[in-house]
Amino acid sequence: MKKHLRTAAGWTTLAGLTLLAAGCSDAGGAEPTEDGTTPAVADGGSLTVWVMGDSSANFEQLVAPFAADTGTEVEVVAIPWDAIDERITTAVGSGDGPDLLQIGLSKLRTFADAGVLMDLSDATGDHPAIDPSNFPSGAASAVGEELVSVPWVSDTRVLFTRDDILSEAGIDAPPSTWEELLDAASTLAARGGDQYGYYIPQWDSPLPLEMTWSYGGDVVTDGAIDFDTPEFHAAVDTYLQLYSDGSVPVNGDFDQTQGFVSGIAPMLISGPYLASSISSAAPELDGSWSVSLIPGGDGHDPVSLFAGSNLGVWGSTDNPDGALALLEYLSEPATQLEWYSIQGELPAASAALSDASLAADPMVAVYTEQLASSNAVPLVPDWDGDTGAALLEALNSIALQGADRDSTLQALFDATTGTPTS
Repeated sequence: MKKHLRTAAGWTTLAGLTLLAAGCSDAGGAEPTEDGTTPAVADGGSLTVWVMGDSSANFEQLVAPFAADTGTEVEVVAIPWDAIDERITTAVGSGDGPDLLQIGLSKLRTFADAGVLMDLSDATGDHPAIDPSNFPSGAASAVGEELVSVPWVSDTRVLFTRDDILSEAGIDAPPSTWEELLDAASTLAARGGDQYGYYIPQWDSPLPLEMTWSYGGDVVTDGAIDFDTPEFHAAVDTYLQLYSDGSVPVNGDFDQTQGFVSGIAPMLISGPYLASSISSAAPELDGSWSVSLIPGGDGHDPVSLFAGSNLGVWGSTDNPDGALALLEYLSEPATQLEWYSIQGELPAASAALSDASLAADPMVAVYTEQLASSNAVPLVPDWDGDTGAALLEALNSIALQGADRDSTLQALFDATTGTPTS
């Protein structure tokens, strides 16, 4: 697993995008006509894009300039996150898939193994905006030797703190180490009356990875899963101590936004989306809370989760030229900055992340700094349903059900060690 570092990236224009699509040969590009347009794009045609969640209307707004400029009809279909596996299975069976699709990073290996994604390796020369060098170094876009996707939305986890509540408890600053967080959480939980210091989402498999990385370790050795390391054991100790100290709620339906707003759980690690939820739910708390880098461990830098989603081209698309042209447009820093203004999701292109319009926001500056020290979940065949699920089952059974620590962890190691990540 690689650390993600920002790199420089250039800017291109939408007008240039159409000409670039015309020059694509290895990836199915068409020759320009005498008037300089690209038949596969300028003559219209249609594209279907699958986006995850409920952002279809905003995405339609984003691609409207592309559609108008190229004469392409773009149909945007919103697919619920929990329905994507079924839709992909149906599309593979019928051969009727989209032209472009959004892919959660935890699903990237699954999609690639299913053979549904176009290898974009030969398209980067004629579509420079999709080149991996334009994105944080090591971003999870390739599987094996094939470039099967392009980063689309950046997401990382940071530490949210109710600074007013911490100050009342005599805590002057957000904890910068896991040891400080344990102490602060215990102090805050001592307020009594069903008050806690920290919140652990029982569904959050990346949290123990973030702890492991921040202790200077990894969960991958020689291209395969290996949890049985000193750093992972240190992470488990920290994770379990939060429970044994009574610092975290144990009910699985705990609402992190309401818990933070009410002050019941005044510290937690989450993504940028939580900031908008807090602001919407409790604008009166403006100035009473902040975000900072997640804690580090034993002198190591804090390493968080590089999350978010990518975009890929359906391998059997009927309109590869149009799909690549749209992918190029969506990969432009200017387009990604526009998406941030419409949807509030952080861009993935390095030039967009370093744009002054984002850097001026103190919270975005923290997100960007944390992205520079972050990792993606291992690209195993099925992180959510297999390896990550086994990790959560083990930790939750120890923390919530009193299972024996050593034998439960050994069962986890036996079940997961050697799972390939490429």
